[in-house]
Amino acid sequence: MSFFHILLVAIIQGLTEFLPVSSSGHLILLPNLTSLEDQGQAIDVAVHLGTLAAVVVYFWSDVRLAVGGLPRLVTGRVDTEGSKLAFLLIMATIPVVVLGFILSVTGLSDAMRSITVIGWTMLGFGILLWWMDQKGSSDKSSGDWNLRDAMIMGFWQAVALIPGTSRSGITITGARALGYERSDAARLSMLMSIPTIIASGVLLGAKVAGNADLQTARDGAIAAGFSFVAALLALGLMMRLLRSVSFTPYVIYRIALGSVLLVIAYS
Repeated sequence: MSFFHILLVAIIQGLTEFLPVSSSGHLILLPNLTSLEDQGQAIDVAVHLGTLAAVVVYFWSDVRLAVGGLPRLVTGRVDTEGSKLAFLLIMATIPVVVLGFILSVTGLSDAMRSITVIGWTMLGFGILLWWMDQKGSSDKSSGDWNLRDAMIMGFWQAVALIPGTSRSGITITGARALGYERSDAARLSMLMSIPTIIASGVLLGAKVAGNADLQTARDGAIAAGFSFVAALLALGLMMRLLRSVSFTPYVIYRIALGSVLLVIAYS
């Protein structure tokens, strides 16, 4: 891969992973709408590691709290703030891991990688995000997160396996439907991404580990570094904007992109 191609993939992944506009959808569109070849699973793993590092750094206090609660959770005790957070994050990850495994084994995940699917999901789930954001109440904070809400958001997250849905977008939609305030909905969504990205990275990493070479490792390291920087900037910008701006700008972008893709798909 050329340096430009690696840089482009890394920036796209970094900017779109945590914004509610679908990183996977954009990465699938890149080779479909340009002359560039598919970046391959090794680069996919690398850019996901970069975005994982970014969300861990940004939410370090929450991550440290959850990791610190793991020893108590292992012994079956969910009696501290940290063990509760770790437990809820694990439970919220189960639906996407199970469904992801099924889609991978059956080959359905590859069947959905089309411009038509991405166009409809961009459009439909963008409108749903706007609806829930405008109509949802804001009477809950992240401190109110419980097992019921974690499982509901986990099932919403599993829907994001459909390309173009957006993992962050659909979990924020679910959180807003449950009554979580905008910034707390985004915070919970970002924290849920950590075990999900780890699970995805382990699955993809196992597939590419045997074929890795020095050149692949070099390209992956560059991609991971740039995706980390891009993701950290995008994450910081979105969290700051949510203090005064709704999710409507992202919805407008999704509707515009989805409409263009559907015109291309059906023309």
